[in-house]
Amino acid sequence: MICEKIDLYAYFNIKRKSADCGGYLTVYSRTPINGITAKLRPAMLVIPGGGYGHVSAREGEPVALRFLTEGFSAFVLEYSINTAYPVPLLEAGMAVAYIKENAAKYNVDNRLVAAVGFSAGGHLAGMLATLFNDNVFSALGKSVAHVRPDAVIFSYPVITMLDGLTHESTRNVISGGGKIDYCKLSIENNITKNSPPAFIWHTAEDNSVPAENSFLLASAYKKAGVPFALHIFEKGGHGLSLSTAETSDGTQHDLSLAHVGKWVGLALDWLSVHGFKMKNMPD
Repeated sequence: MICEKIDLYAYFNIKRKSADCGGYLTVYSRTPINGITAKLRPAMLVIPGGGYGHVSAREGEPVALRFLTEGFSAFVLEYSINTAYPVPLLEAGMAVAYIKENAAKYNVDNRLVAAVGFSAGGHLAGMLATLFNDNVFSALGKSVAHVRPDAVIFSYPVITMLDGLTHESTRNVISGGGKIDYCKLSIENNITKNSPPAFIWHTAEDNSVPAENSFLLASAYKKAGVPFALHIFEKGGHGLSLSTAETSDGTQHDLSLAHVGKWVGLALDWLSVHGFKMKNMPD
């Protein structure tokens, strides 16, 4: 198995603004098995949440390993925290471009690179889905053509910057305290026919990031005529990740929500319909 950490700034020869910023990609990719035809795999970029103030551990490696077991090569993005747009967007775009440009190394089909984002990571995935032509990517030169993911999974995402519906601390960080136009950062305003297909899930009881965020996103996808799926689970709060014992905080309430973990199977079925399947490597 290939397990390595990539410095995206070094790879793209872009100078970091500070030594403590993010921009690292952890790789989890299987090596071919002797005696078995090599597999060509889809890829999953995992973008954890954390309100842009930290990168949630339980929405990182456990998610990557789950998709790895399902035939994906998986990658976890460690993006810069407490940093306004466009820095996290640049780092997410670099991650997708790196995966596509190094597809052969990881036995990845570079036409099948998806992203799954949780909470604020869902917002970052949403920016990838809508702002892939942003001027910030000019620093990547020809690699700018590779920053758009081919599908996105939105997990209890922060979508809107609207008062009463947004997650206040997430909005404050990514907007630089209101210096960036909220309209530009509200994903529902920016979905177009060129946005990648989306799988969206949320819980109705989420009191941190209201489910209305996912309703707004689904409505925008419907209006743009882009394929999407929307699942709202009745029970469960915010930040459930895989909703397994591994990712539980140990409370009885959290442990009783294993049914929410069915989102993974639903997402895998949806991805399969859109061609995200492991295949034998062509001769």
